[in-house]
Amino acid sequence: KMASTAAGKQRIPKVAKVKNKAPAEVQITAEQLLREAKERELELLPPPPKQKITDEEELNDYKLKKRKGFEDNIRKNRTVISNWIKYAQWEESLKEVQRARSIYERALDVDHRNIALWLKYAEMEMKNRQVNHARNIWDRAITILPRVNQFWYKYSYMEEMLGNIAGCRQVFERWTEWEPEEQAWHSYINFELRYKEIDKVLNYSVLVIVHPDVKNWIKYARFEEKHGYIAHGRKVFERAVEFFGEEHVDENLFVAFARFEEKQKEFERVRVIYKYALDRIPKQQAQELFKFYTVFEKKFGDRRGIEDVIVSKRRFQYEEEVKANPHNYDAWFDYLRLVESDADPDTAREVYERAIANIPPIQEKRHWRRYIYLWINYALYEELEVKDPERTRQVYQACLDLIPHKKFTFAKMWLLYAQFEIRQKNLQAARRGLGTAIGKCPKNKLFKGYIELELQLREFDRCRKLYEKYLEFAPENCTTWIKFSELETILGDTERARAIFELAIGQPRLDMPEVWISYAQFELSIDSTDQLQKCRAIFEEANKGLRSCEEKEERLMLLESWKEFELEFGSETTRERVKKLLPEKVKKRRKLTAEDGSDAGWEEYYDYIFPEDAANQPNLKLLAMCLLENISAIELIKAADIITLGCSCKLIPFIEIAIFLFNISKVNSDSLTHWHKKKKS
Repeated sequence: KMASTAAGKQRIPKVAKVKNKAPAEVQITAEQLLREAKERELELLPPPPKQKITDEEELNDYKLKKRKGFEDNIRKNRTVISNWIKYAQWEESLKEVQRARSIYERALDVDHRNIALWLKYAEMEMKNRQVNHARNIWDRAITILPRVNQFWYKYSYMEEMLGNIAGCRQVFERWTEWEPEEQAWHSYINFELRYKEIDKVLNYSVLVIVHPDVKNWIKYARFEEKHGYIAHGRKVFERAVEFFGEEHVDENLFVAFARFEEKQKEFERVRVIYKYALDRIPKQQAQELFKFYTVFEKKFGDRRGIEDVIVSKRRFQYEEEVKANPHNYDAWFDYLRLVESDADPDTAREVYERAIANIPPIQEKRHWRRYIYLWINYALYEELEVKDPERTRQVYQACLDLIPHKKFTFAKMWLLYAQFEIRQKNLQAARRGLGTAIGKCPKNKLFKGYIELELQLREFDRCRKLYEKYLEFAPENCTTWIKFSELETILGDTERARAIFELAIGQPRLDMPEVWISYAQFELSIDSTDQLQKCRAIFEEANKGLRSCEEKEERLMLLESWKEFELEFGSETTRERVKKLLPEKVKKRRKLTAEDGSDAGWEEYYDYIFPEDAANQPNLKLLAMCLLENISAIELIKAADIITLGCSCKLIPFIEIAIFLFNISKVNSDSLTHWHKKKKS
């Protein structure tokens, strides 16, 4: 037992360890191995021996053996049609047509939808001049497989080669009943043309319905033109345009139509066709159309015609822009300028109506500013170009009804409407419109325009009433008071003018120097013995009244005007008096604060110090004393430190004085910088 075990151990071979487990450089697939084995197998097969048949018995043996081989192959796999075809072709080569026919019939029982089988079967019958058998096969084929075009082509070709024209035509007619591809129809048409049967070519009228492509309509029209039927060709093009309508227009159809009419010397028709097409085809789809239209106008048109082509191009461009963004009012303006210069009023009105229909979606005035000019241009076009005042009035009224006056208004529109009514000599309508505007939405511009209108009409009582309404609406508007008093001055009513000025300067919200200056000039213009005293008294009163004014520039403006008055009419004493009232211009610094409350640094600004105000400020008295005693800025800062130690007074006035002294005496900047650092710490 131990010996047998040892022997068993000796029989088992040891498995060698693989040292290199990396993939091989050249990989071989299973497919390659099988292909190589197959190729070697074919190489090993010896070629079949050549046989030479010498008598009929050997021939019969050969036929029997061969037929047995074909039948065996068919029995093994009946669905392989190539075996059936090889079998039938072998029988055909032996002139056994009946046997071959039987094989084809057996094969058709297996797969009657095999196209190659029908073709081989029919070709065999035709080669052996079995015409009726071939017809029978083609009839069966086109009945079972009517969508196989090869059957119809070969069937019709056979009948035509046999001279059976009626039979060939019948095949084509049967074929067209199935509505085949375009080439089938063209083959039928070419067949009729080969035999000069033009009257029988009615297939185009059916073809363009079955296959409604533009190219088929063009071929149909050219066919009619080629054979001299010009009216029929034109009718075909007209039918095509009507058939496709405006939704499926194609530039190739209109180009072909135009060139057809050009050949007939119908140039006006050509121009109408091009314009009709350009009005309906999008710009990006009409490049060829534009090109042919331009060439046509250069050949047969005049300068006006060429300009029409350019205008049409631009119209197409604008149409695309406004379709892409209807609220692009700049594109509408360009489009309208083009239409006004070229088109008739009805076309221009249509474009205007389309433009004003695009109301801004938001009721904010900034969105309406460009839009409102569409209405203005529309009204001006109707009035100046079309000369239709009634339609112009309708445009103005429609616009004014559209504007949301409770949120905002356009004074320009009210004034233009009033001016239009005045041009139409309808003063009552103009006044009614402006009165409505002031009642609904009073604005400075409306009051000014209405007053200007009444001034031109010399209706001064109406002007007074309008000024009164204006001042009720905006009593703080100093210009209105000045203009009102100027009106009364022109009319010679000095007392009314003076009363208006007195009312103006008595307004609590009206502290502007313009009214005071105008009041002084008014008194100066009155021819009297005390006019200078009155004028000077007004300046004095104005100076007192403006002391509490926050805007020091306004007070300075008054003093500058007073100074000019004294230079022209005053004496040395009065001039010196005004000179002492003029302020000193000083540079100051102030702390800036950001939006979040953080420190944003300092900024410099200019301020004015009036001597009259300085008398009431102790800090400025201290400044004057420093100037007299020649105290330096550093000494003043030290004094400020001592003062702030013992009291709670603010340090800022002292700092301002120190900076002022520093600018005057040119103190060493290092000392002042050292002091600033000390204060920060």
